[in-house]
Amino acid sequence: MEGLASLSATIMLFSLLMYLMLDGTDLGVGMLFFWIKAEEPRRRMAHSILPIWDANETWLVLLAGGMLALFPGIYARVLSLLYIPVFMMLLSLVLRAMALEYRSSASARIRALLDVILPLASGLAAFSQGACAGTMVSRFLLNNPASWFDIFPVLCGLGLMSIYLLLGCGWIRWRIGEAVEKQAGHLSGYFFILCCLLCLAVMLLEPLPWRLGWQYTAGKTLSLIILLLLLVLVILLRRGRGLLQLIATLAFMTAIVLLLATGFYGLSANNLMSLTDMGSSKTTQSVVLIGSAVIIPLTLAYHTWVFWVFRGKVL
Repeated sequence: MEGLASLSATIMLFSLLMYLMLDGTDLGVGMLFFWIKAEEPRRRMAHSILPIWDANETWLVLLAGGMLALFPGIYARVLSLLYIPVFMMLLSLVLRAMALEYRSSASARIRALLDVILPLASGLAAFSQGACAGTMVSRFLLNNPASWFDIFPVLCGLGLMSIYLLLGCGWIRWRIGEAVEKQAGHLSGYFFILCCLLCLAVMLLEPLPWRLGWQYTAGKTLSLIILLLLLVLVILLRRGRGLLQLIATLAFMTAIVLLLATGFYGLSANNLMSLTDMGSSKTTQSVVLIGSAVIIPLTLAYHTWVFWVFRGKVL
């Protein structure tokens, strides 16, 4: 049973990472509408994510459905504690979708309104996701629905927004190029500094997950990788390599999530949180894992095909 629970947790972690990497980039592009005001770059930015944003949210559906089926105890505890930020996130994602889909066919006045909704909704969705993560890390065992608005979850929300903005800058530098290169390069530097400061504040305010992760070889390795990726990002930001900046930022975010997952493994190993106790029955987990073995490769194949078809620069 413990092996099934660990495998189920790995599947959930993979779905989470895929969502953060794919839709996080889209949300970052949406938030950049706050800073990029010209219509032509905005049109190209919106068109660069139009073919992929809805498929990216597939991973959020897989994550939520899988959590309900595989870990109903965790699902119930998280939803009872985080129903406010989860509702904010879902509403924001709907508004983001509306702004993206209707922008190209709207009148000038409606388009101006949608261009306000898009960055606001993208930013609120990103903040809500970070606040949920911060609440789970710092207050997983509490039952206060307002705990997500404490200082630590708020900093986590702002930190995730800064990472998404870095992803968005890398994306538009790669997919759009000269029209936004200079402005996106300057913004990348500011967001990188903000990201580093917020990550440092988060680690100082809540050191337990990082300290538990440090007990394992994987945690030490991931910590070193994070430091190396920060150095790589400094170099890439100076050289203006959009695609490489995007890849390095994705790797940086992935390493942070994996380090947190290592810390959660430490919580489980120290009997502070048991995946087995919160998991569903062996039969249920087996059926869901078999289904995941079919659905996940198909979803990955579809994503690969879409990215290949729309791999060029947006004109």
